[in-house]
Amino acid sequence: MQCFIYKSLKKDELYLYIKQKDDFSEVPETLLESLGRLEFVMALALAPERTLARVDVNQVMQSLTEKGFFIQMPPTPITANINLKNSPLH
Repeated sequence: MQCFIYKSLKKDELYLYIKQKDDFSEVPETLLESLGRLEFVMALALAPERTLARVDVNQVMQSLTEKGFFIQMPPTPITANINLKNSPLH
């Protein structure tokens, strides 16, 4: 499954995944407004065996199929702190 990822320039570390490049027709207007300006980041091929950094690929694929989009929220401060503690650099 192909998807296209955009980052919100209004909300740091918030990403929008959609099925077609530059086609935001399935994203509710109020959600688009709350995201502010979006910047294209990359195209990505999703598959069940693929690992994504912060989200479950199956959850992304299911949301794209059912809703037409997926929102990746910024990590919470607690999650970010845990990830840093488990980092090999820590």
